[in-house]
Amino acid sequence: MQLPELKDGETYAGAIINPDGTGHHIIVLPGDHNDATWDAQMEWAKSIGGDLPDRVEQAMFYKHIPERFQKDWYWSNTQRESGSAWYQYFVNGHQYWDYPYGKCRAVAVRRIAI
Repeated sequence: MQLPELKDGETYAGAIINPDGTGHHIIVLPGDHNDATWDAQMEWAKSIGGDLPDRVEQAMFYKHIPERFQKDWYWSNTQRESGSAWYQYFVNGHQYWDYPYGKCRAVAVRRIAI
């Protein structure tokens, strides 16, 4: 598998391959965004050409590139049926959910199909 070319400040986080062979590379865009609501973080990620990572991607980040993150809470792009959203805690690797008006940090990712 050929790794994608990175732009300045980007971090390659790995790839997710589905059982059918489809998948994508995950690249973390430069910078963190300070505490904000889930909606604000989703808008911020879009404004810089990315998306918030999903829960699986965040678990990969905790396992493989924890040094890239502050020891803090980071929103994912994954919502629950109740309207709450999931976030990753980069102190212990746990994932929790909260209502989207809570405030967490965020990083943006871009995905490249394999």
